[in-house]
Amino acid sequence: MIRLGLLLLVLPGVVLMAGFWLELSDVNECVAAGGSFDYQASACDMKNKHPFVPFALRHPLFVNLTMLASAAGFICCLIGLYVRKR
Repeated sequence: MIRLGLLLLVLPGVVLMAGFWLELSDVNECVAAGGSFDYQASACDMKNKHPFVPFALRHPLFVNLTMLASAAGFICCLIGLYVRKR
């Protein structure tokens, strides 16, 4: 139970951070080239300025599911620590 809990606790966070950092690298490349990143289209726009839209607002299901999986992993770890081995 603890192994499953640790997997569920850590892996969703790593996946969430990887998605965030991959997108952030695209944004940084666009801004360094002198453009503005269109968060809704996930594209660099050299002509128009676009407002910042947070990652959680653009991908609410992804963020919420990864947080839910991490919480489930935490609960599995707690159960695994408190339940005696038989």
